[in-house]
Amino acid sequence: MSYTTLISADELVHNQSNPALVLLDCRADLQDPLAGAAAFATSHIPVAQHADLDIDLSDKTAGAHGEFRGRHPLPAREKFIERLRSWGVNSDSLVVVYDAHGGMFAARLWWMLRWVGHSQVALLDGGLQAWQAMDFTMTSRKISPEPGNITLRPSLVPTVSVEDVMRNLAQPERIILDARAADRFRGENEIIDPVAGHIPGAKNRWFKDNLQADGRFKPADQLRTELSALITSPEKTILQCGSGASACVNLLAMEIAGLSGAALYPGSWSEWSADPARPVATGSAD
Repeated sequence: MSYTTLISADELVHNQSNPALVLLDCRADLQDPLAGAAAFATSHIPVAQHADLDIDLSDKTAGAHGEFRGRHPLPAREKFIERLRSWGVNSDSLVVVYDAHGGMFAARLWWMLRWVGHSQVALLDGGLQAWQAMDFTMTSRKISPEPGNITLRPSLVPTVSVEDVMRNLAQPERIILDARAADRFRGENEIIDPVAGHIPGAKNRWFKDNLQADGRFKPADQLRTELSALITSPEKTILQCGSGASACVNLLAMEIAGLSGAALYPGSWSEWSADPARPVATGSAD
């Protein structure tokens, strides 16, 4: 069976003996870079490996001219392929990702697999909580996989640069959808964002608005209705958040809803707000 968006806890159990399965634990904490690895070491789903947001899913080196690229800038695609191989990912692997944070970090890895051309990747619907609610096995045992053979393929997802976003302000053609919580979007919470506010003209959809009360994603038709009320078309939509992580939950929700084609702004608010010359808006969306 093909999995390209979500996989349930029951489906994951049935795939645990699948030799093509690669399971990646993406738990993290924006306030404590060591918390995700510590949680993984304590217990995790059997055969999982830990994917670290700061080490594996980001490359914090400055840009070509020394510019700040955001809190979690993307690594080079070739470097990310090497990391995937170290986890045993092959070209025909079924990669399943999960976290315990509403998909905030796992969706980033889901998107990154698609970014390097790998479509067989799914997020555990409901996260670790859904697995534990079924009383399925947890372990502290680590595995050492054989190196994988995944190769770089054409990207399945588009991105935009800070320059693209700036040009869009001058000639608005795309809607910018910000995945941060409403108080951060309005500029009322400076704990995480040193500069408060949002990109002028942006709209707000908190990434958790895609989830039901139990942490699982809403049905596709409901997501389509809600998202279509905010955007004109996915191809004319830019997704962003604080640092390019939680925006991927909105991208996954759009994929579930059949609204493919939106672009991620990887640098997101952390890159945008680092330059005081770039405009900032506060309050509710225009």
